Amino acid sequence: MSTTTTAVAQRGISLKGLTKTFGQGSAAVEALKGVDLDIEPGELVVILGPSGSGKTTLINIIGGIESASSGEVTVAGENLGGRNPADLSGFRRDHVGFVFQFFNLIPTLTARENVEVIVELTGKGDKAAIPGLLDEVGLSDRGENFPSQLSGGEQQRVSLARALATAPDILLADEPTGALDLATGRQILQLLQRLNKEGRTIVIVTHNASIAQIANRVVTVVDGRIDSVKRNAKPADAAKVMW
Repeated sequence: MSTTTTAVAQRGISLKGLTKTFGQGSAAVEALKGVDLDIEPGELVVILGPSGSGKTTLINIIGGIESASSGEVTVAGENLGGRNPADLSGFRRDHVGFVFQFFNLIPTLTARENVEVIVELTGKGDKAAIPGLLDEVGLSDRGENFPSQLSGGEQQRVSLARALATAPDILLADEPTGALDLATGRQILQLLQRLNKEGRTIVIVTHNASIAQIANRVVTVVDGRIDSVKRNAKPADAAKVMW
């Protein structure tokens, strides 16, 4: 078993009647309008939809970055309803890893230090395991390089190692290939697919329909609602995805 999967807990996601409204009165915007969705432990699910469809709001609520306006949200065995910001912060620390489109690395820290800092801030994870994490994402020889010395794909792999440093139950990726070219985007998808095959629950949000080929299930979101759910009988090899 790899260092990234040592403490993976097999728990999933359940959303019931989920709504989210931003603003009030005439300025109110309904981002989510009654979403019901279950994601099984160990699934790789792609949430697909155009810009403004509500998919990023959905993943932010799953990850405890935002709170729902109404409905039930259970993630990794925990009910997120009614929690205050400190409780949600603790939930994220204990259960969720995030990978974003823009890498959000600290420019004055090396790749290794960018991963170490999350362990120091959360008090979760093992700094001694970080060289193994960097090796897992193909950066064993780049740990002492600063972000400016890394390619876009390498920076995204540092971001992925950082997300895995606390051994999260669930990995959430919001447009993880959006800032990358085809070759480096494929590398990230291959890493995510491999982590899923090793047992980790992964949810990818994207507007790119081609990426949906690698998923166990594809959830299409349109105008704040789930428009369709499709199961891929045989998910595609991420190395062969074209877009």
